[in-house]
Amino acid sequence: MKQNKVLIYDTTLRDGTQGEGISFSARDKVLIAKRMDQFKFDYIEGGWPGSNPRDMRFFELAKGIEFQHSKLAAFGSTRRANLAAEDDQQLHQLIKAETPVVTIFGKSWPLHVTDVLKTSLEENLNMIRESIAFLKNAGKEVLYDAEHYFDGYKNDSEYALQTLRAAIEGGADYIVLCDTNGGTQIVEFIQIVEEAIAICAPTPVGVHCHNDCGLGVALSLVGIEHGATMVQGTINGHGERIGNANLTSILPNLHFKLNYQISCGDQLTGLREFSIGLDKMANIAPNIKEAFVGASAFAHKGGVHANAAKKVARSYEHMQPQLVGNQQRILMSDMSGSSSVVLKARELGIDLDEKSDQMRAFLALIKEREDRGYEYENADGSFAVLLHQHFRGVTDNFELVSYRTISEVIRDSGTNISEAVVKLRVEDDQEIKMTIAESTGPVGALDHAMRKAFGLHFPMLRSVDLIDYKVRITQSGMGTESIVQVFMKSADEDGSWWTCGADGSIIEASYQALRDAFRYKLLKESLVEVATQ
Repeated sequence: MKQNKVLIYDTTLRDGTQGEGISFSARDKVLIAKRMDQFKFDYIEGGWPGSNPRDMRFFELAKGIEFQHSKLAAFGSTRRANLAAEDDQQLHQLIKAETPVVTIFGKSWPLHVTDVLKTSLEENLNMIRESIAFLKNAGKEVLYDAEHYFDGYKNDSEYALQTLRAAIEGGADYIVLCDTNGGTQIVEFIQIVEEAIAICAPTPVGVHCHNDCGLGVALSLVGIEHGATMVQGTINGHGERIGNANLTSILPNLHFKLNYQISCGDQLTGLREFSIGLDKMANIAPNIKEAFVGASAFAHKGGVHANAAKKVARSYEHMQPQLVGNQQRILMSDMSGSSSVVLKARELGIDLDEKSDQMRAFLALIKEREDRGYEYENADGSFAVLLHQHFRGVTDNFELVSYRTISEVIRDSGTNISEAVVKLRVEDDQEIKMTIAESTGPVGALDHAMRKAFGLHFPMLRSVDLIDYKVRITQSGMGTESIVQVFMKSADEDGSWWTCGADGSIIEASYQALRDAFRYKLLKESLVEVATQ
């Protein structure tokens, strides 16, 4: 472990909320700030007091938080041009937030000074120096974010360096170099950071990167390797345009790959849970391709890869997934070999012989069904049902004799009504039971009718809820003859599972996915009964 410590500054609650589709209420931000404190971030940037009612409310609520590890920072700008710092209401709002830390940004690029602020280069230096001094006199720890620093340096390096000197003269505790537009490349980034560190010494330097060129994480790590001691970023990389440097990737890289000391190093086993939890609060789907914490980060699909990874994990995995709260996954598809099936079956409590005729027949079945449009890669429920049917001889204790759906649109009211009729025969009972249900769509009506039919004989199915429904066309260019894939996510009190269906009819594909959802629930119940006997 390297002796030098890197400080972690999270700006999710301010910069992260500038991302498209990202929004948190004041109370959401309080909950997130508390979780960040538990995660032991060094700094949490809460927002810009005075800029909007939500942030003002957050800072009022935050006064009641007893932070154990983190310092809360209020964010703002330098004073306005040609106005004394003590007369600037925005600076007073930063003080009223009652945070131990204030982060202010100032202009580094002459273009922004003359064309945006409409002031002189000298006045901009005064604004930086005097604003920081005013906040220091108020007893605050002050971080200076040098906005557009890299673009400013490339345009006028001497002036950009003068802005850093002005911040230091004002008493800044930290200088943070911001690649605000996200366009800086690695080689020039290194040279600019190294010169700034030399000029600012002994005042420490941090980096704040954006991901417009896909380099946010790489530049942040390069900045640390070349002398910066603070990294700013957001959870899951949320932020303006393409987003900010992603702390969810930066933290494990710093700790596990580069051996830096970070305060949250002992919390990284909760990183995946933290990442998913934040996206849930933002009401967006987690990115399954997210490095380290995504569902696909340690997933293996090809038979050779899956077999090798299961035998010796590091043969196809760069680290132990458990270190970041993730897990290895074996995906089933027509690319899977017998080893993958054996490994997946073992997860389901079934031991198989990968060299048996039964295994060869099962692999052929998987390939044939996927060729018809079924996809078991992420349909764990459907795969478990198919596996038990083939190897354990599990059969349905019901027979769906027929189903029918009818849809109509009532033009006067503009409402849609769909009706489904399901005819079911259960076990040895020769009597056919018929149920009818209505909903706003044919799939919903079919779901309700099947639940009514099954619920008469299998009351445990009443606890199954349909929580997600996805449709995909597998063969584009075939018009109405295309194969439709349907994926359904169901859940009960013990967990959730995905099932799939495939057909030229979206109704039939939906029926297949619904049927497998109920089959899987009945399968789970039967396995529990066997285990407890």
